[in-house]
Amino acid sequence: MAKALELEFATETGKSARISLDNPKEPVDPAAVKQSMDQIIAADAFLTANGKLVSAAGARVVERNVTDYTLA
Repeated sequence: MAKALELEFATETGKSARISLDNPKEPVDPAAVKQSMDQIIAADAFLTANGKLVSAAGARVVERNVTDYTLA
């Protein structure tokens, strides 16, 4: 089972942008996530198709099951 921490930001155009981080440390500390998101915004580290990141909108852990099949 693959897990990822998705960070959702609001952009300067009013749309959203997500950054996904694989294998997050659990349990997730919401205060640390918020602080990290604020640092990403302050550093102006990312520019998206919808402009700069301006605020933290949310975060979530997503689990994904993948089943590979061998085809003959």
